[in-house]
Amino acid sequence: MSDGGVFLDSSLYTAIRDGVLNLPEQKNLPGTDILLPYVFVADDAFPLTKHIQKPYATDLLKGSPKRVFNYRLSRARRIVENAFGLLRSVFRIFRTPIELKTDTIEEVVLACVCIDNFLRQSRQSRHLYCPPCTLDSDVDGNLVHGKWRKDITGDTGITNLAKTGGNATREAKEIRDGFMKYFMSHEGSVPWQDVYL
Repeated sequence: MSDGGVFLDSSLYTAIRDGVLNLPEQKNLPGTDILLPYVFVADDAFPLTKHIQKPYATDLLKGSPKRVFNYRLSRARRIVENAFGLLRSVFRIFRTPIELKTDTIEEVVLACVCIDNFLRQSRQSRHLYCPPCTLDSDVDGNLVHGKWRKDITGDTGITNLAKTGGNATREAKEIRDGFMKYFMSHEGSVPWQDVYL
């Protein structure tokens, strides 16, 4: 089974698809009457659904609304990549496939997240645990990779997923378009997006 197939066969995907994940109710985006659901940010390996948003097709014109959406989605995904990358860099158990029972893996992950949260609580421990340049950052609209990426080079613990395919519903596309319109609006745009995108 492909990696993408593993996700489609997971209890997480089933809960998202069936609407039983207990996500918050949809809300208006700040300063607008655009009502949208809470979503997970994803890349092309995942299906576009009501609660999973992924980029538009690439090769978009500079400054186009779809390109702005893709960049903003990418920035959100980078937060997740930094979090998992730091965990992978510090907790070496994530550097290779974990050959334990699922329940045990869940306990290991929860323990690592608790330790991560604890180490981030005080300024002193945060500085030792996650010093400057550890995480990805933007410099004048350009991505500067964080040190954690060098620390995990050659790891086999987490691999990229293969595309999962499937046609997106009209509702999923309308939700993505809603976020795109918000990112282009006065309320949802950021000053630098017209300069760098």
